[in-house]
Amino acid sequence: MKNKTPFYLTTAIAYASGKPHIGNTYEIILADAIVRYKRLQGLDVRFQTGTDEHGQKIEGKAEAAGVDPKTYVDGVVSEIKEVYRLMNISYDRFIRTTDPDHEKQVQKIFRKFYEQGDIYKGSYEGWYCTSCESFFTKSQLVNGRCPDCGGPVHEEKEEAYFFRMSKYAPQLIQYINDHPEFIQPASRRNEMMNNFLLPGLQDLCVSRTAFKWGIPVDFDPKHVVYVWIDALSNYITGLGYDVDGHSDPLFEKYWPADIHLIGKDIIRFHTIYWPIMLMALGLPLPKQVFGHPWLLQGEGKMSKSKGNVIYADELVHFFGVDAVRYFCIHEMPFDNDGVISWDLMIERNNADLANTLGNLVKRTVSMTNKYFGGVLRHADASDPLDHDLIETALGTYPAMTECMDTLHVADALTQLFNLFKRCNKYIDETQPWVLARDEAKNDRLAAVLYNLAESIMIGASLLQPFMPETAARISAEFNVPLRDADQLGTFGQIADGTKVTENPSVLFARLDPAKTLAEIDQMMEQKKAAAAAKAAAGEGAGSTSL
Repeated sequence: MKNKTPFYLTTAIAYASGKPHIGNTYEIILADAIVRYKRLQGLDVRFQTGTDEHGQKIEGKAEAAGVDPKTYVDGVVSEIKEVYRLMNISYDRFIRTTDPDHEKQVQKIFRKFYEQGDIYKGSYEGWYCTSCESFFTKSQLVNGRCPDCGGPVHEEKEEAYFFRMSKYAPQLIQYINDHPEFIQPASRRNEMMNNFLLPGLQDLCVSRTAFKWGIPVDFDPKHVVYVWIDALSNYITGLGYDVDGHSDPLFEKYWPADIHLIGKDIIRFHTIYWPIMLMALGLPLPKQVFGHPWLLQGEGKMSKSKGNVIYADELVHFFGVDAVRYFCIHEMPFDNDGVISWDLMIERNNADLANTLGNLVKRTVSMTNKYFGGVLRHADASDPLDHDLIETALGTYPAMTECMDTLHVADALTQLFNLFKRCNKYIDETQPWVLARDEAKNDRLAAVLYNLAESIMIGASLLQPFMPETAARISAEFNVPLRDADQLGTFGQIADGTKVTENPSVLFARLDPAKTLAEIDQMMEQKKAAAAAKAAAGEGAGSTSL
């Protein structure tokens, strides 16, 4: 494909305090679907993710584990990377905030802010939540606890450097008003404007002295750079940004980012603190920050303390990688929280994957083998029944692209499965088994099976970003390559005489709900017992956040 427009997408970097659960992993799956779709379209994609590895909480966890902080985060990063490998995530760079190139630039960024008067030294007194790594005033507390996570807070006073947020606030307000697409969905934009920017910004604490596990402020080494400047800067340091003007060509090529994909709970940091820092650096702002909703288990956000955590590898054990990818994308609305449950996973597996998709592919391949020895023939025997199928097949890519361009990713997947449903309806309409009884209708039967194969391969090509392994398996079933986006506007590309596989496989097996739920219950009981034993041994359960 000719289009080599750069496209840069980032996720939030995962906090390296423990293994990520599916509520955390959802974001990376969503991001991967978006960038794979852009690659399908021929764009020159850069996809960055990584880990946020500094801070008081990690320092404390490492101490409790009896290891130094770097050793501790190395272990957690290995777990996170293994989850991403399992879920088939196609990132281009996995940045760590302990990477030497990142640490060097963070020190230079901090110094630049200080030298141009954006940072000043003062002292902070307030209520601190270690889990959230945030200070709060007493009036912000909810029943004496952290307003964000509900956890305990303690009073702290320490010397710190502060960033003059108010200096850039008018410029940011004007920018958001001029660029309504900058913060999405619109509800998040309204929240940031009305709750934070318009009432007036407080200066932001950007260094700490209460702990040592962080990047030292090079001109005042008893201070370490606090999370906001450290973690948020990864989006430019990962491209080789250099404060002194010697940036890598990657930075010149890909910045500003097309999308920062983040959880809605950290949107304030990405749409207020980060843009102001970029303004202070004289850099363009990202084109869009999308605060996606949460994937909930039952009635609330997943957390280890609540005991309602589900991990990606547990889901994969029962359903497979692509089924988990499908579920995470399909169940997440654009602006509302989605809900994950074992019952719903089983239902989706059986109805959407085993029946609508898997059965469609197997029936088509099997009928081709049964009636034509596995050979697809491009017979000239069209019928008015073909027109709607062909129109649906050729209209699916434009319809999906319209959804993907506005990040309605779940809706794009729905459009795709509408094509597969239309294929199943076409089988019911044409009744190949009836055509096969009449030798005079041999050409018509061949045309029906060819139309099905062609429609399925258009669908399989569009399935690549969401379920890459399944798309490849469908390609193998029909012995036909998957297509790029510029090949999706023409119907009839399968070569006449193409031979399908002799033994079609089961793409997705139907699950017995009662049996599967019993196995899941057994697994969950074993997990509870293991957690109780661990707690009794004094190891603690830990927690993971975005």
